[in-house]
Formats: sequence, C-alpha cells, structure tokens
Amino acid sequence: MNEGSTLDEIREVFGPEGILAGQLPGYEFREGQLKLAEAVMRSLSEPDGAGLPSLLVAEAGTGIGKTLAYLVPAALSGRRVVISTGTLNLQDQILDKEIPFIKKHLLRDLTALCVKGRQNYLCLYRWHQAVSAPQRKFFGLGDEMEAISEWVAETASGDRAELTWLADDSPLWGAISATASQCLGSDCPDWPVCFITRLRREAAKTRLLIVNHHLFFSDLALRRFGNAEVLPRYEAVIFDEAHHIEETATRYFGISVSHYQMVDLSRDIEKLAETDLTGLTREKTLQLARAFASGADRLATVLAGRTGRFDLGEIVDRLPGWRGELTELDILFNSLTEQLANLLVSGEVWDGFLGRCRELQTALQKITAEAPDSSMIYWLERRERTVVLSASPIRVADELQKFLYSQVRAAVFTSATLTTANKFDFFMERLGLPPDTDTLALPTPFDYQGRTILYVPDRNFPAPGTESFNEQAPQMISRLVRSSNGRALVLFTSLTGMRDAYEFLNHDLPFPVLMQGTAPRSVLLDQFCTDVHSVLLAVASFWEGVDVPGEALSCVIIDKLPFEVPSDPVVKARVDRVREEGGNPFFDYQVPRAILALRQGVGRLMRSATDRGVLAILDVRLFTKGYGRTFLNSLPSSPVTRDFAEVEKFWSAD
Repeated sequence: MNEGSTLDEIREVFGPEGILAGQLPGYEFREGQLKLAEAVMRSLSEPDGAGLPSLLVAEAGTGIGKTLAYLVPAALSGRRVVISTGTLNLQDQILDKEIPFIKKHLLRDLTALCVKGRQNYLCLYRWHQAVSAPQRKFFGLGDEMEAISEWVAETASGDRAELTWLADDSPLWGAISATASQCLGSDCPDWPVCFITRLRREAAKTRLLIVNHHLFFSDLALRRFGNAEVLPRYEAVIFDEAHHIEETATRYFGISVSHYQMVDLSRDIEKLAETDLTGLTREKTLQLARAFASGADRLATVLAGRTGRFDLGEIVDRLPGWRGELTELDILFNSLTEQLANLLVSGEVWDGFLGRCRELQTALQKITAEAPDSSMIYWLERRERTVVLSASPIRVADELQKFLYSQVRAAVFTSATLTTANKFDFFMERLGLPPDTDTLALPTPFDYQGRTILYVPDRNFPAPGTESFNEQAPQMISRLVRSSNGRALVLFTSLTGMRDAYEFLNHDLPFPVLMQGTAPRSVLLDQFCTDVHSVLLAVASFWEGVDVPGEALSCVIIDKLPFEVPSDPVVKARVDRVREEGGNPFFDYQVPRAILALRQGVGRLMRSATDRGVLAILDVRLFTKGYGRTFLNSLPSSPVTRDFAEVEKFWSAD
C-alpha cells in the first residue's frame, strides 16, 4: 500500500474543498480532523515490520469529528478492522449515520456489521426448551411468549434490539438467551441454524466490525486459550473511548464465579433432565442438581451483607465456617460432574453442561485457593440478587502486550480524554504501550476561553469531607442553578451526596429537579432536554456519554474532585502495587485517574461550537492543595473565577 497515495485520498475527503465539505450538510473544515485522519491512515498503512505493530494514541477534543476521522481511513485501508467503542450510542451513530455516508460517497462495496455480545441474541435451543416447558415456569408471560414466537418465525438476526417493547430486565429474555458457558456449541441440535453461527459466518465476510469494549475483550480473553467467541481474525483495531480499556480488560482477563451462574446451571440441568431422562437416572440427576443449587445458596448466605465490592480475603477472614462451606460445595461439584459424565452416553448435549460444571468448579478453586497469586486481585461483589467472586489481574499491560499488540498490524487508541497534565504517560504506562508509540494531542476547536467560565468557591467555602461542606454544598448548587435559570447538570461523586442534595433542592428550587435512579436514563435525558429549565442530578455513568447540545445544558456543576474510593479492592490493590514498586500511589495513580474522570464530567458542557455556559467545581482543594494546579492545568482553557459576581455577570450577557 503506497502511503503517499492513501494520504492523498484522505486529503481529498477531509480537505477544505474535499468530499465532506461538498457532501456533508453544515460541514466545517477542521485542521484537527484532517491531522487525525492522516495519522490513523499512516498507522493502518504501515508495512509489516519485525513483528511490531503500528501503534497510535490520539486525544481528540470534543468537536474534532474523530469518528469519521478514523472510520474513513479504516474503510480505505483495505484491511479487516475492528472498531471497538465504549457505548451503544456510538455504535448506533456509526452504523446509522457514518457508514451509510461512507458507502454513498466513498466506497459503495464497503461491508460493515455490528457484532454484539451473545446474550443480545436469542438462543434457539433455550427458546425451544422454554416453549416445551410446563406453562407454570413462565406464568404471566403468555403474551410475551406469543409475541416472541411470531418474531422468531420472521427475524433474520435474532437480535433482541428488534423487540423494542421488551423490558431491559425481562426475566423471559434471560431464559431464552445464552452466555458463552451456557452455549452447547457444535453439540447443539440447533447449531446449523443458530443466530450466533450465522453471525460468525457474516462477520467472516465483513471488512469493518463494530463492537463494544466488553465484547472485544471477552473475545480476546478467549483467544488466549485458543478459542474465539464471535470475531474472525482481524488485522487492526481502533479503540474509541479508549480511556475505558484498562477497566474492561481487567474484568475479562480475570475469572469469576457467581451464585447466579451456579443456580442457573442447576436449573438448566433440571430442565433437560425432566424432558430427556427417565427412571432412576432422571431422579438421581434432579436430586444432585437441586443439592448443588442448595449448596450454592448456602455459600451465598454465608457471604451475604451490604452491596458493593470488597476484598475477598478480608471478608472470609471473619467467616470461621468459610472453608467448610467450600469443601461441601466442592463435594457437590464432584458428584454432579460424575453424574454428567455418566450421562454422555444419553446424548452429546450433556457435554455442554459437563464443561460448564468443570469451568465453574475450576474457577472457584482458583479464586479461593489458600495460596493466592500475588499478581491477582481477589474480591467479592455483592449485588442486589447475587454475589460474585472474582480474581482479576492487578496490571493488564502484560496481557495486552502478549495477546493484542503482538497479534495485530495496527492498534489505534483515541478518546477526548487520554492525557493528564497534558501528557500521555499515565495512559501509556497503564496499558503497557512502548515509549516510542506515536502520540497526537488535538485540542477541542470549541471556544472555551470566550464562551465559558469556570467557578470555584472562594477560600471561605468548606473543603469536602467536612460537615460544613455537606451543609453548604446543596446551598451553593441552588445558588448556581438559580443564576443559570435551571438548565443545569449536577454531577456527584457519591449516591449519598446526590440524594442529600435532592432532598434540599427539590424543595428549594422553582425548577423541575430530576434525579438518576428515579426513571430510566433515556427517559431522564429526554425530560431534561425537553424541559429547558429543568435540573438533572446524577452520578457514575452520567459523567460521560451525555450529549445535550444547546440551551438545555448550560451549566455543569461538580460537587468534588472524583477520587476513587480507596477501599475498593481493585483500587486498593493497584495503589499497593504502585507503592511496592517505589512509586507514589497518590500522584502516580489516584490523581491521574481522578483527572481523567473530571475531564469527562467537564466535557458535558460544550457539545457544539455555539454552546455557552458555566462550569462549577465546588472543591476548594483546586487552590488549597498542591495537586490542585495539576487538575486545573488538565482542564479546558475556561477563564477561572472564585467570585460569584463574575458568574452572575456572565449570565447577564446572555
């Protein structure tokens, strides 16, 4: 591939007189977009060399137009490229908007496919089981069963997204979809017509594969052991929203066992035993499956407590009966495994259940071993309806170097937030990227200097962590929201802070106050956009992915710097590892992580060139602590004030 000719093609698309300028309504030439597209094209066009991939890390500020800047080079490269994103919204944008444009104006024969995790697709085997099961198991779901039956007869994909009426938490869907461990593979009687089988065939013929980070790393984790989930072999990968990679990879490069998985295995065995077995064999299988489920229930009861993530070692050290419960459950595993092995003569379908049973037992043994692996984090997560035991790597860098970078010709990492203090060092070190990796930092074209202001309360305002802060923060939020006439997104670092503020603001403000958790995310955002003067209080996921251009979001208020909870087992293990290696955990890990999160939150304000508004961070540590300057230097170039009168003056110019 000739680099000069490919870069010429890129300029013909992104140049001032290029295809985008002529064909895309409202398009404005952006130098940053052209630079990013050229850099991605160079990375994808790089010839093979000594087994080393071409690596690019590119920060592209909001408004650059990075999606087209990497999609066009990916399409023109001629390679099979995986585009891995952090959100479903971005996948939809790529498939519904960007790909049709590229096909119409650049490459008519371009093939692109969105590949989702297997639980998004109906499992025909489990569906047939559900249809033939006694009606009592699906009591009250008759209408849903009938509607899905009609859909199954006509769908080509089996994708649950086609069932727009189906609730996100539908218990029926959980019974008729399959996880990787539940899949019977080629032993399944429905294998030839399976939707996942069809998807694999289609993916093998497709140039651009659009996935999310969870599917990509689930697939990559399986490839370590010579298996593959859905994705065919690919030559390059482009990660958008790449700041999520470390956490996603941590999840999939580890192992986990949940109470739900064990009970689900028991239920699946019961279902098949009731229909495929008879006599004493049937009774023994049912008895062992139910005993196993009871053992899993006892273990979950022993581990019960308040929800959250906890260090597994610290939890079990306080449980004198812990080892005894594990031994009993292991005996139940052995009995069930022996019975499933005996059932193989009854049909190959039992082999899938045997594999699931062995995998769960092996994982549980590794997670609960008395001599743990020092490179792993062992933790317990208590959720509303289940408990999960996990072992995850403290560092994912080695795994990425071995199983990703060495297996592709090119890898591109892009996001609006990859730098801390204007350097890529933290991001690259966490992902094990070599020091000579190509980097590119493209600032947002939006006019933060002229169209925004950043307010931090004056020195008399209390610092977070004090009782005075808890009292005065809601009052300051109210004052800011009144000055902006509503139109505010308020981001909190904790549920407690959000709920306390809601109690005050809901009575104090003359505007509608919306709070995360009171309705689905999409409903809340729709209300927030529609009612221009409303106020939305949120935590966690609302710090990013919220795209509300225009007047409805004119003020972003952040209660405090988003440091992660130090007691979280993953954070604690990584902090300890940095300390063991001679580093300073606070400055080398916790501050950079908080900066990236803060930059995401601040980025909710300016979503278009015509937006205008106030940023407010109610954390005086930005000025009272030495590290505050590092935070401020990492933020957009908004004028900073500690005088509330300047905020009111800003709004008076509206």
